[in-house]
Amino acid sequence: MQRHGPPMGRMSPEPGSGRALGRAIGYLRQYRLDAAGALLALIVVSAANLAVPQVLRVAIDRGVDGRNGTVVALAAASLVGLALVRGLSSFLQGYLSERASQGVAFDLREALFARIERLSFAYFDRVEAGQLISRITNDVEQIRQFAGTGVIQLASAFIMLLGTTTLLLIINWRLALVALAAIPLILLVLLRFVRSVFPIFGQLQRAIGKLNAVLQEDLVGMRVIRIFGQEQREIARYRVANDELLDRNVAALNAFGNNFPLVFFAGNVGLLGVVWIGGREVIGAQLTIGELVAFTAYLNYLLFPILTIGFQMATISRAGASALRVFDVLDEPDDLVERPDARVLPYLNGGIEFRNVHFRYPGAEQEILSGIDLTIQSGQTAAIIGTTGSGKSSLVSLISRFYDVSSGAVLIDGQDVREVTLSSLRGQIGIVMQETLLFSGTIRDNIAYGRPEASDAEIVQAAQAAQAAEFIETLPAGFDTIVGERGLGLSGGQRQRIAIARALLVDPRILILDDSTSSVDARTEAAIQEALDRLMREGGRTVVVIAQRISTVRDADIIVVLDAGKVVAQGTHAELLEESAIYNEIIQSQLVDDRTTEAAMAGGDR
Repeated sequence: MQRHGPPMGRMSPEPGSGRALGRAIGYLRQYRLDAAGALLALIVVSAANLAVPQVLRVAIDRGVDGRNGTVVALAAASLVGLALVRGLSSFLQGYLSERASQGVAFDLREALFARIERLSFAYFDRVEAGQLISRITNDVEQIRQFAGTGVIQLASAFIMLLGTTTLLLIINWRLALVALAAIPLILLVLLRFVRSVFPIFGQLQRAIGKLNAVLQEDLVGMRVIRIFGQEQREIARYRVANDELLDRNVAALNAFGNNFPLVFFAGNVGLLGVVWIGGREVIGAQLTIGELVAFTAYLNYLLFPILTIGFQMATISRAGASALRVFDVLDEPDDLVERPDARVLPYLNGGIEFRNVHFRYPGAEQEILSGIDLTIQSGQTAAIIGTTGSGKSSLVSLISRFYDVSSGAVLIDGQDVREVTLSSLRGQIGIVMQETLLFSGTIRDNIAYGRPEASDAEIVQAAQAAQAAEFIETLPAGFDTIVGERGLGLSGGQRQRIAIARALLVDPRILILDDSTSSVDARTEAAIQEALDRLMREGGRTVVVIAQRISTVRDADIIVVLDAGKVVAQGTHAELLEESAIYNEIIQSQLVDDRTTEAAMAGGDR
């Protein structure tokens, strides 16, 4: 199979991964009682495990070798009791540690989602949705597993390592030194393993994110894929991402395979030395059989925690890489910062002013808007037209402060939008986009999305004003009809009219419209345009339209013509027809002539 992606090399751990993992483990403080209970149960389990070889030593030396059935019976009863204590404590340790780790995962998911909700549009312009999904699911799960199982197993390993070493030295310090002689080699191999596996797990998490990104894009864009017959191309693109993920997993397995056989070999060499020397001491009556049995049992206990630490190093590597990715999102600086002294914007009149506005997208070198000076009076309808890439969408996005200007200022009723609270600004601005997004739920919920407290009468009134009530009432459950994800189950025109009703319900003082209706039939287009016209006429609101229709331009109070990020002309329709060549060119080549729609309406739908 052909492999893709960069070769696996030995690299140093990702900077900051250990610190990020420490921050993630700090979330356990909220669940300290569960964590403390799990630790106490762990200590009991470890004590019970350490007691077993001592019971065996007594059973062999005093019971079997001493021909004392009572000692053997007591030893057997003790082993049963230790097993019960160990079983109960193991259950409590597992239950409490799992409860604590689930709490950590819950808190991290909540923090991530809340942070994602607050991040600016500029962040989503450069980060794929699939990567964010991977961080809030897979990465959080890696941290959860370490916070629950990993931390407990590491604590158990260190307790057992300390207790076992102490007991080995007490039983026979000479044999203990023989056994411990293999430890430096084992530690050296584990160190080599950690250095090789740290970068692999960071690459593995990124590969999972890439795979999720491809999957998310294809699920959203399935219609486009089918339209252009690109199924095989997308299968090949997914295979590339899947191959890369496979490469990373194989590299992780190779790291295990190249190192852990050496660990077992070193442990077996130590065991061989203990059996050889210990056996001679038993023959020479310097060591009892029971002590040798207990010693070899403790030797196995010694190797197990060392292996556990080695395996947990891999878990630490993976969890550290995941924690780094999680805190990359949580620590992402705000591109849009609401000032501490931001004022609440009062009820708007709706006057808009662009004062020498320059704008480039964060991280971009080229300016999108250059020196925009524009005033839209309260209650006016302003049509924004321009050549492709002239900055129309960028201009209107600054009104709601989806981005901050690079220089200059955008003012609403004379107040800089950077000096007012975002909620009071956006709460008085309604937006109807060309690409309508509805959420899973009822039509009623979608219309009331901006005003969840709205009454049924207000919702129905908004739907009537948007020319949506008629088709809604024909649906099986009316306003309680469930719509699918992104509004699936409704036509494009129906979705757009619901979006208009949603905007109308909040009674915005400023209305921003992208009134393109090229994806719907002529009759639906006419109904939508009637609803849009009503929105623009009623309520004395200020309307900013990215115009696609001649009638919208002709009826506008002011028309703004953009070209290459600059205002090249502005005025009324009659004025621009006489004065602006570029305006005449756009009218002739780009805008929709309403006579086409009227003719279609006269003839009915085809």
